[in-house]
Amino acid sequence: MKLKNNVLNQAIKFALATTTAGLFISSSAIAADEEQAKAKVNKNVEKIAVVGTRSAPRSIGDSPVPIDIIGGEELEKSGNTDMLELLKGAVPSFNVHQNPISDAASLVRPANLRGLPSDSTLVLLNGKRRHRASVIAFLGGGINDGAQGADISVIPSIAIKQVEVLRDGAAAQYGSDAIAGVMNFQLKDASEGGKLEVRHGQFYEGDGDTTQVSGNIGLPFTDNGFANLSFQYKTADATSRSVQRPDAAGLAAAGVQDVSPLAQVWGAPEVDDDISIFGNVGLELTNDSEFYMFGNYSERDVRGGFYYRNPTSRPGVYGGNIRDVNGINMRRPGDDNPVGQTAWDAATPTVLVGSLDGYDAQLDCPVVEIQANGAPDQSAIDSLTSANCFAFNETLPGGFTPNFGGNITDTSLTIGTKGMFTGGFLKDAFYDISGTVGFNESRYFIYDTVNASLGLDSPRDFSPGKYSQLEKNFNLDISKGFDFDLAYDVNIAGGLEWHEETFTVTSGDVASFTAGEFTEQGFGIGSNGFPGFKPSDAGEYTRRNYAAFVDIEAPFTEDFLMGLALRFEDYDSFGTTTNYKVMAQYHVTEDLNVRGSISTGFRAPTVGQANVSNVQTSLDNGVLQDSALLPPTNPIAVQLGGTELEPEESQSYTFGAVYTIGDLFLTLDYYNIQVEDRISQSDKINLSQSDKDTLEAAGVPNVQSLAQVSFFTNDFDTTTQGIDLVANYTAELMGGSSTFSLAYNWNDTEVTQFSDITGAFKVKRLEEDLPNHRATFTLSQQWESISAFARANYYGEYQGVHVDYDATAKTADAAVTIDAEITYFMNESISFSVGAQNLFDQDAEKLDFAEAAGAPNNNWGGKYYETSPFGINGGFYYAKATYTF
Repeated sequence: MKLKNNVLNQAIKFALATTTAGLFISSSAIAADEEQAKAKVNKNVEKIAVVGTRSAPRSIGDSPVPIDIIGGEELEKSGNTDMLELLKGAVPSFNVHQNPISDAASLVRPANLRGLPSDSTLVLLNGKRRHRASVIAFLGGGINDGAQGADISVIPSIAIKQVEVLRDGAAAQYGSDAIAGVMNFQLKDASEGGKLEVRHGQFYEGDGDTTQVSGNIGLPFTDNGFANLSFQYKTADATSRSVQRPDAAGLAAAGVQDVSPLAQVWGAPEVDDDISIFGNVGLELTNDSEFYMFGNYSERDVRGGFYYRNPTSRPGVYGGNIRDVNGINMRRPGDDNPVGQTAWDAATPTVLVGSLDGYDAQLDCPVVEIQANGAPDQSAIDSLTSANCFAFNETLPGGFTPNFGGNITDTSLTIGTKGMFTGGFLKDAFYDISGTVGFNESRYFIYDTVNASLGLDSPRDFSPGKYSQLEKNFNLDISKGFDFDLAYDVNIAGGLEWHEETFTVTSGDVASFTAGEFTEQGFGIGSNGFPGFKPSDAGEYTRRNYAAFVDIEAPFTEDFLMGLALRFEDYDSFGTTTNYKVMAQYHVTEDLNVRGSISTGFRAPTVGQANVSNVQTSLDNGVLQDSALLPPTNPIAVQLGGTELEPEESQSYTFGAVYTIGDLFLTLDYYNIQVEDRISQSDKINLSQSDKDTLEAAGVPNVQSLAQVSFFTNDFDTTTQGIDLVANYTAELMGGSSTFSLAYNWNDTEVTQFSDITGAFKVKRLEEDLPNHRATFTLSQQWESISAFARANYYGEYQGVHVDYDATAKTADAAVTIDAEITYFMNESISFSVGAQNLFDQDAEKLDFAEAAGAPNNNWGGKYYETSPFGINGGFYYAKATYTF
């Protein structure tokens, strides 16, 4: 039956307010019979378009594209305190790694939807584009190398009314980044009541103690509005799943002093003073308009482990000089080879020794040989002071392990108004005008390291600089229903968007980048492990783009709906792009409908990816090396194959069905996503001496110690396909209310084209690191005063990789973990819960690559493959108390 126009317009108003004109709530879903039309319109639409509770289906059955709805209460059940982990348990196609020892990726963890990198999923807050983080994942574990996505972890679950996951390409609706899909976080909007929650837990191993205090309150904002406020404060201790490194153990056995019992730690970083404050405000201005405002302030400090610096071999600090076979002199950086390369290769290794009397006196310093037991000659070290010479073995004899960390600040504000036009051609049309500003800053710190070029007077802690990301958006959306004598009104929506993105690099403290007086004697420049950004590296890079779009939904019959979206974008950097989406839904029977879509998409290179440069330390083929990340337009990058970045382009289609009978709800969807010219960090390319000379002339620090360079590039194509299955069933069982939920994802990625710049092992990581099969089975049970929750998580086989080294890779076994929680309601206000994640302490795949890696018994201190999809920390138990008012 056809709804009256004013009813339909009100329905459109609410649907757009909650889903921002893009989740394509179908007209047939809005339509209802006469009895429903007599009810309150907003309430009517909310029942259909906003699923919200775990007792109802998680997917919108009447949508022509697959959408999962995860309610706020469901998110809070899992016992985790990180939004990324909460979503991983609720959405099988969503994966996130813990990334121990992974540079900036350990500060803002990248996540993957449908096997694509984190910046291929668009994140919305209350339907508005969320700014991306300032962190670029330089060591992103293959799939996320170079990704710059939004920081989802700042969003506290207590602030969330529900999360909508649009599992379909949506660039034609929202613009860049929506290749894999869209995640829309809707904030709570109650004007009364609230909740206060205290939670504490730790891992079974006895570490990683986590304490969280969170709260939410709804307040009236005059008689016609609301102000809903939420906060979360959290601290989490570091974890360690490590063993002693064999080289460190050997040094200790040889009598070297001050070797740490765990020279290198693999585990979760320490998170301190993690605070997030979110606010959501709405006010009815007239019967036809309202004002809204929402935003956040979030900040946290993160500190984690890094790679061990061996006191006999780390170039630029401890090692690098050798005697020739005749014992005549030492070779230093830049010295000629007087007796032939073979003779040098056979020479005795020595410790790097510097002269306090300058470069010309360095060869007069005592020679400190590395003895047969692997330890430096201590008597030679003891003689250095009297010769006015020095070595870092004097003050740091056991080597050192830097700690890398940062302070992450995130803030945003959206202000807008929406309502209905009351006259003219656009009478009864819905409008939404808004402006958004978002800012994310990551200030880096590196502790317990040295700037070796400053000698023994070097400080131990440095601030190498910071990155910041500033984004501004202005949106105008208009939507109106038109009567074309179809089953229902045809909804036509259109709008304009302006977007500005600025990436800023700020230089670090002087000690973190300066070239000290001992540089020419072979000592490394800058804070070892993460040299600071020099003033010449600092800069501000801005890009603007404009967009115009139109969406049309046409209900040709009561059973057949079609939709079309078209979007044009103009970027001031690379030009224009136009994308489309066609979708359809057909009700075969009252219980069964089929749906599908075809779309194109794009992802613009971020300003950071196009301009950032950095020097990083990582293991390459099991050897610790320094490498430089260069802008793709740098002359060295161009010489090695770099070009100016272009947008990724995608083509995708989905086809699925929705089946509902009684209390059983079932959806099955197939998807296929083809991405061309994917942007990622290139494989690390070995430098020639002429390359180094060019880099040194350009001012890159530590050039002679650099072994490799990389850059961002459009260098490969992929095809990703998969199946999503969602099933829900509710029943009255066991004396209470029961809900059963099954979600399954099969995902397969194939790299269909690549060059040598990408590298064969990276291709293997893209195709095999994530499990092809993921599933969750959840049982929720509610009695009068007790509720229980249990979830089984299945992770299929995946590629285990350690230290990004192909010789360590193996196919890891499938595994199942169990999460459980039980809650006792003392009364209507107070409840107590206990629960566990990974209840039976399922271990990650253990390392077993010693012989294959060519380095017997060398695991670099690790115990497990860090690519484990459920992490390496094991079981976690917790207790929480909740006060609801």
